[in-house]
Order: sequence, then C-alpha cells, then structure tokens
Amino acid sequence: MSTSTLTRDSLVAMTNWEKNTIKYKQQAENVNIVRERLGRPLTYSEKILYGHLDKPHEQEIERGVSYLKLRPDRVACQDATAQMAILQFMSAGMPAVATPSTVHCDHLIQAQIGGEKDLARAIDINKEVYNFLSTACAKYNIGFWKPGSGIIHQIILENYAFPGALMIGTDSHTPNAGGLGMAAIGVGGADAVDVMADIPWELKAPKVIGVKLTGKLNGWATPKDIILKLAGILTVKGGTGAIVEYYGEGVDALSCTGMATICNMGAEIGATTSVFPFNKSMAEYLKSTKRAEIAEFASLYQKDLLTADEGAHYDRVVEINLSELEPYVNGPFTPDLATPISQLKEVAVKEDWPVEVKVGLIGSCTNSSYEDMARSASIIKDAMSHGLKSKAIFTVTPGSEQIRATIERDGQLQTFLDFGGIVLANACGPCIGQWDRQDIKKGEKNTIVSSYNRNFTARNDGNPATHAFVASPDLVTAFAVAGDLRFNPLTDSLKDSEGKEFMLKEPTGPGLPSNGYDAGVDTYQAPPVDRSSVVVDVAPTSERLQLLTPFKPWDGKDGIDMPILIKSVGKTTTDHISMAGPWLKYRGHLQNISNNYMIGAINAENGEANNIRNQVTKEFGTVPEVAGYYRDNSIRWVVVGGENFGEGSSREHAALEPRFLGGFAIITKSFARIHETNLKKQGLLPLNFKTPADYEKINVTDKVSILGLDGLAPGKNLTYRVTSEDGSSWESELTHTYNQEQIEWFKYGSALNKMAAKA
Repeated sequence: MSTSTLTRDSLVAMTNWEKNTIKYKQQAENVNIVRERLGRPLTYSEKILYGHLDKPHEQEIERGVSYLKLRPDRVACQDATAQMAILQFMSAGMPAVATPSTVHCDHLIQAQIGGEKDLARAIDINKEVYNFLSTACAKYNIGFWKPGSGIIHQIILENYAFPGALMIGTDSHTPNAGGLGMAAIGVGGADAVDVMADIPWELKAPKVIGVKLTGKLNGWATPKDIILKLAGILTVKGGTGAIVEYYGEGVDALSCTGMATICNMGAEIGATTSVFPFNKSMAEYLKSTKRAEIAEFASLYQKDLLTADEGAHYDRVVEINLSELEPYVNGPFTPDLATPISQLKEVAVKEDWPVEVKVGLIGSCTNSSYEDMARSASIIKDAMSHGLKSKAIFTVTPGSEQIRATIERDGQLQTFLDFGGIVLANACGPCIGQWDRQDIKKGEKNTIVSSYNRNFTARNDGNPATHAFVASPDLVTAFAVAGDLRFNPLTDSLKDSEGKEFMLKEPTGPGLPSNGYDAGVDTYQAPPVDRSSVVVDVAPTSERLQLLTPFKPWDGKDGIDMPILIKSVGKTTTDHISMAGPWLKYRGHLQNISNNYMIGAINAENGEANNIRNQVTKEFGTVPEVAGYYRDNSIRWVVVGGENFGEGSSREHAALEPRFLGGFAIITKSFARIHETNLKKQGLLPLNFKTPADYEKINVTDKVSILGLDGLAPGKNLTYRVTSEDGSSWESELTHTYNQEQIEWFKYGSALNKMAAKA
C-alpha cells in the first residue's frame, strides 16, 4: 500500500515480521469513551493505557488506586526470563500464544575475549537452552531472535515498537521502547503468561509524573544526562507507581534513540514506564528502519491519540532546562547518586573514590545507538590525531547485529579497534554481570565507568570493591582517554604524544546513518506454518531445565510462630535476592537456581552475607540451606526487609525461589512494583509494616504470626504478632495492596494454579 492512500481506517502491519495490524481506530474510540466518563483532559500515557482497556465502559479509573484490565499489543521475553515464562505457559496447556510474542537471546553470552569467539562459546555452552527456546517458540507460534541478534530492547526498537502501542516485557528495561512512543512495561514471567494465554493483564492505574523539557542540548550534554539528573532528583524509588511522561519544546530536539536511552533508565527511578509523545524524530527513525508506513499512519492520529490533551494534569511536574544541563556521572553502587561533571573531581577526592579509571565500557541496551557510536568515535579520532590511545581497558557492546554491521560499514568499529578497544558480542555482557573480568583480583578497590544503566554493588564484575559509575558514552570515552575520574573534558586539557597540551573537541555524530542501516547477518527464526510436528524436549536429567510442579494451595490457616529466615539491612535489590552472572545458566531450573536465594543480602544479626542462624538448630548456614531445612521440616518462614525491597530487574526468580523453599510472607517497609507483583503471582504474601518503625523493633530470633488471613480483603489490614525468645510478645498491623482477584492467587497457591483451575 502506498503511504499516500492511507486513511484512519487503513490496515497497517505492526511490524515487518508479522501480519497483525495496528488498532489506532479502536484505541481512539476507547479513549473517547474514557475521556467522556472522566470529564477531563488525558495525558499521553493515559491515552495509551485507556486505549487498551479490556472494558472501557465499566473500568474503574483512579490513578494510584484502581487496577486496570488491559489488552497489550505484544509480549517480549529475553532468554533468561523466557525459560521460566515458557515453562509456565506450557503448564497452561494452550496450543499457541494468543498475543504476538518474541524471545530474544541476549543474556547468556559471557564477555571474555571478543564478539565472535564469545558468541561461539555461548552457543556451545547454552546449546540445550537455546534448543529448548527455539523449539518452544516454533511450537507455540513465537518469533525467535537467535544468539548474536542483539539485546532485546534494541531489537524491539528497531522492529516492533511503534507510537501508541502497549507492550509488556520480561525485563526491567523494557521501557526503552518509550523512545518510540510505546508504553512498554517490565513484568515478571507470570504476567507474560497471562497475556500469552489471552487473559487481560492487570496493572494498578499509575500516577503520572510530567517532565517538562525546555531549551536544547549542547556541547558534551547528551540525552543520558537528562535521566541521570532526574535520577538524582527522584531517587531510585521516586517513580514507583508512576509513569514518567516527557513533554515540552525540548522534546523535539532529541533523537528517537536518545529518547529511548532516557526511557530505558526510567527503570532506575522505579517508574512503571516512561514515554515520549509521537514527534518528527520518531517518524524519521521509523522510516530509517523500513517502517515508513507506520510513521505515515501515526501522523493521522497524532493530534487526538498520540500526544497529551491540552491542559492534561500531572501528579508532579519536574522541569529541566536542556540549555543549562551539564553532563552527569552517577554512582558508585547506586544509579541515583548524581554528580555533575563540574563537581566530580572534588567529590571523588573527598569520598576517596579510586580515581584511576581501569575500564571504560560503552554500548548496552541503554546507549548503543548509531548516534552514540558515532559521537564516541569522533572523540577517539580527535584523541588519536594527537597520538593518544585508551589508557583504560575500553570495551564496546553493540546493541544489535544491525548496529554492529552498520558501524563496521561506516568505519566507527575500526576506529574503536585502532583506539585499543575490544568489540564484544551483540548481547548484554558486562551490564548484567556476564563478564569474565581478568584485569583485577576480587576484593581489589578500583573504578570502572560505563554507559550502562545499573551499577549496584558487584553487579558488573562480581567484585564488591569495584566502584561502578554510569555516564554517557561521550564521558566514558573521555575518561578512557584520560584514564582518570577527575578529568573534565569541558575544562581540562590533555597532553599529546609530544607533551603539548590540547583539549578534546566537543563530540559530534548524526542521529541516523546517512546511508541507512545495514541489517547484517539474518538472525530471526519465524515460527513454521505447520507446528503440529514440533516437539519441545526437556530432558529429565537436565541441570539447566526443569518442568514445573504446581505449588500447593493455601491450607486455610494463619501463619503461626514462623521463624525469620533473614532480616536484611540496607539496599536489597533483585541482585541481592537472586543474583545474575553465573547463575543465569539455571534460570530454567527452579531447584538449582534456588541455591542463590538471598545470598547477597546482608544479615542484620551479623552484618554478613549468606550466613544466617537456623532458629531450630541454632547453627549458622547459608540462606538456601536454612530455608530448605525449614521447608523439609514443614516450617513456614518469613523474610523481613527495608525500603524499596526488590528494586532492580524484573526477574521473577526472586519470587519463585522463596516460594519453592517454603516461604510464607515477605514483610518490608515498602516494595518495588514488579517484585511485589511477582510475589503475589507465586502465592507468597508481600506485606508492609503499617508502622515502619516496627522494622527496628523486630529481632532476628523473634517468631512472627500473621493472623486473620481467612478475612484477607482489599484495603483491610492484617494483624501480626511478634514473640520474643523470652516469651513476651507485641502486636501491630500490616498493610497490603491485594485486590480481590490477587487474593484468589494466594488462596489457589499461585496465579498459574488459578489459571489452570479456570481452564
């Protein structure tokens, strides 16, 4: 169909890989229904969500209160989370997915030597898992992106994202697609199974944080610096329960991939997702990635559907003047510790951070666009023209095969190699801990700087002494040239090979390749037309894959005098609860991966990790050992935690593992959104102290009773009793966020059990 013949009634394919069509007309009708019911203007993110309501006429809608029933356009899974999601889907007994879905092989490739050799090694080591995913995708009508194709979020942006769409993905950085106007939300595998099985997906109606962008970026400032600054303002939990929606004249000066970078790191402030309204940059990116028809179709709905209504209300507004924005460096150990480059030298010395930059790492799902690579290459060419090469180890992670092939064709890849860089596989690599780092010993205090998104303790290299900082690819490259964290390219000079001083030129680079993208090697496997003969093989003796056994339903009894498995102190992320890195190989085997449960969490009793007291035997052991002892002796247990418990990745294994090990409840000051939902899905009780000070009152040796569970109801607090070793006790209240359907998940033993019973 010629774009000139398009009308608002046209049938336009969502992607070049499938036949499903965009439903703008239905979405617009739904939005009009809701707008009339609410009697107020709507934000852009509200339009996307309400446009995908299952029943727009009767859906209760109150931001931060109502649970929306939604019909997403598609599901995306990365290989580490896809294993468990597909195993759960297989338990549902359906012949094919009901919603367009894809699986992307990006998490299991370890960075070791370089791209080609690391990829070949990964394919060999993970052959069993890749074969399972490949055959399962073929069996259940799922698109399969093979190892080497690239990182899930980059593949989605290049092939599947489009303005106004709603997608869920089993990875916390799914919101990356917000750079193309899509509401893309990270979830656990059980949520993905719901959507695959044609069950409306449930989401608490988010509040909306508006970020007004004014002015225009200049010099060394990049889109990355917008979200780094915002992380400093909102902190790692400031976006919890909210969508971050960008608007203002500053939006139009950003590239599409730059907007994707900003949305990607919205996960670091706890946001449900982040989104930009449809604009010219998105249209240009769609055309450049062979989706001109979608760009044309979107333009027909731009005013009424793909941008916010005039006068739309935001629950909070943050304004950032891009003309005044300076580059930021965030970290170490948390992505919200934001330091402007002008203050970094002083702060680094004051805090005694190691100032020698050992490794500079650019790329990842957050910053591996053509624009990012071109700008970094421009800095390197300038440095090499003065006879300099990288003082630090310098690694490059292309986000996709398309990016890798294009920068190889256009010369940036060779520039990185000439600089002394190492080009890694098109995969997550060091960003998620898949890094066989050899230049330091574990425990050695050192500094690395990356253009990644997350820098929790030991996340990248398994070394808790590594000070990991997050910055734009531009600054990372400058730090690699200087080899020093105190270097400020805006004000400081370097010495060339002859000892003469010079300053690096401001980076430059086009947002899109002038000669278009080179697709590179074909890495997509479409499901066959006839799937009847496809067999999904899971060996009973496998150490990587294990068919699931349903969890037992609730026995109808309160939890009485339950031991506290561990009271964790400080930040307890999903990396602390269920580590990635070498444990990724067990993501399809619940029994084996449960051996990493809470091994990174710090025990309040002794300040140590993975060393807790068995309250029955009084002996110390690892967290999984003690939990397994309780389970095998029919003793239910609880975990006690602090603020924003479970922040970070979407990994549902952090909820599956405590359920497998016999846990009953997780009691905290507050939860991160995805982890709380994952716990509910698996039949555990995520509960919060009504009085946060109760966290301090509880001792690890106390016994906890949760009372009145037969009366568990939405909005009704539970009573809990804490009994000390001397027999004394006290009572208080626990809050929860359960709605009626989620209470059924608890009673049935899991959401999957409820689904199977209904079927």
